[in-house]
Amino acid sequence: MSYRKLGRNSAARKALFKSILTSFFRYGRIETTEAKAKELRGLADHMITLAKRGDLHARRQVLADIADEEVVHKLFTEIAGKYTDRQGGYTRILKLGPRRGDAAPMVLIELV
Repeated sequence: MSYRKLGRNSAARKALFKSILTSFFRYGRIETTEAKAKELRGLADHMITLAKRGDLHARRQVLADIADEEVVHKLFTEIAGKYTDRQGGYTRILKLGPRRGDAAPMVLIELV
């Protein structure tokens, strides 16, 4: 399995994605760099698939990766219900152009 390291060690990378996933499910869309969004897409799809299962074990697995219990509740009650008939592909990435400071490619990632 290969993944992007994003210039961080494993603990910093895990903390980064915990924070980004929490914000993503709280607001439904976030603006971030293209590399982070591409990594986030797989994690978010996995979280929604677990939420669709809806049992206690799935909830505990999601709680390990999302920092806020209110966001987990929203994921299991509102977000998972929207995708009951969909077999994956829950997110969309829209390119926004380069960031002003360092010209990093920016994107908007949102729930479909």
